[in-house]
Amino acid sequence: MAIGGSPKKMAQDIARGYMSLSPPMLHKYSPADLKVILANLGIVQREVRQLPVPLDDVVLLKAKNMKLSRLNQAEIVLRNYCKKKRIPV
Repeated sequence: MAIGGSPKKMAQDIARGYMSLSPPMLHKYSPADLKVILANLGIVQREVRQLPVPLDDVVLLKAKNMKLSRLNQAEIVLRNYCKKKRIPV
């Protein structure tokens, strides 16, 4: 099944916490779609890292770190799924 909508928007939704990846959810995507999702997770992760956050603003710093954590977790789930299914990424 093709990715519904923009893969970058999907990665941004994962970063914001509106969506999360799980192995049953990944089952419907083709290997090419999984590669596109992984690439877009990396793009959004770099964009989030580039955001300047003052060190004294704890709320913004926590929000940035939560986004990075969600993206990292989604990448780990995706890579482990591909490894289990022997899909090269």
